[in-house]
Amino acid sequence: MKKVLIFALLVTLALSTAAFAVEPIKIGYVANLTGDAATWGVHEVNGALIAVEEINAAGGVLGRPLELVAYDVKAKAEDAISAVRRLILEDKVVAIGGTNFSGLNIAVVPILEQYKVPQIGSFPTNPAVTVDPETGKVRPYSFRQCFTDPYQGKVFAEYLYNKVGIKEAAILHDVGSDYSEGLTEFFIKTYTGLGGKVVSDQGFRGGDVDFRAQLTNAKNSGAKALVMPNLYKEMALMMKQAWELDWKPVFIGGDGFSNNMFEIAGPAMEGSYWVYHLSFDDPILKPLVAKYEVKFNEKPTEIVNVVAAYDILYWIADAIKRAGKAEGEAVRDAIEDTKNLQLLHFNLTVDKATHNPLNKPAAILQAQGGKQVYLETYKPQSAF
Repeated sequence: MKKVLIFALLVTLALSTAAFAVEPIKIGYVANLTGDAATWGVHEVNGALIAVEEINAAGGVLGRPLELVAYDVKAKAEDAISAVRRLILEDKVVAIGGTNFSGLNIAVVPILEQYKVPQIGSFPTNPAVTVDPETGKVRPYSFRQCFTDPYQGKVFAEYLYNKVGIKEAAILHDVGSDYSEGLTEFFIKTYTGLGGKVVSDQGFRGGDVDFRAQLTNAKNSGAKALVMPNLYKEMALMMKQAWELDWKPVFIGGDGFSNNMFEIAGPAMEGSYWVYHLSFDDPILKPLVAKYEVKFNEKPTEIVNVVAAYDILYWIADAIKRAGKAEGEAVRDAIEDTKNLQLLHFNLTVDKATHNPLNKPAAILQAQGGKQVYLETYKPQSAF
């Protein structure tokens, strides 16, 4: 973590816990604070800080203040493992929030289970984060507040086929990413099941920036749409380069989206479709946005990440309160037992068999006039 971030974090915590004469309850947070994924990670830590400040101002939990301890995991599994181990063994946290990358959350599962500390991921959408694919059993200490890749992949496929009316599509995916491959699998299964044809299935490796060869193949296939189950920088470059090749298909992407894409992709963004977790212009978000602007002296460009971390902290606080004690195993039980908890952006009930939130809808957005516009809320119709 950058020194300036550490300093800001410590100052905030000192201010938020000064009114209490008891030991704080420590909550960990792991996020990608440097590199291409930093735009999400910084917003998540900031959202968590706002929640901690609010909770402490309202009296804390069990008469004790919350203290947030955050580490930069740099989008690397080894750093995530080191950070989670440090949070549990040195910082003595009772629960952990983050990350938004499936592979990182999967990597730390053995540590969580060994030391009996729960983790709630922000956007780790791969089913294997919370359910062991080999045994089919739920991972007892792993949770998420987002929908999953099967869910999102079905929304991709159904919306493109049924709503947009595209019957022939190309897909360009990261063959080394759990997130990208999961979305790809469930998109293809659902899309072909509906009668659609994937006429071009192209791969790349994370870190690639030139997609012209794959895009040329996709263009020559006759595909009318390009499906992009990837992260924002990659998707923005794909769209920009497709237009440079004079190919203007319907673009559709998922929750790897960032508003930074408008600057990278330029006019290629116009008309593109996005499967997302909430609508940017939902009025319920306005108070949080206003607090963010005052506290950090800038507008949040990744409001969905701010909201995710904010809600994760309130979820953990509620679980500690219901558990009646700040101990990892008891907090885990309370997290799993969550029913009808009204968070900022949805009402949460946990599916005990999967540790997924039940019936969480997806928002369909479209890029119009240089911004994302909400079209509708969509739930997939086909069975899982």
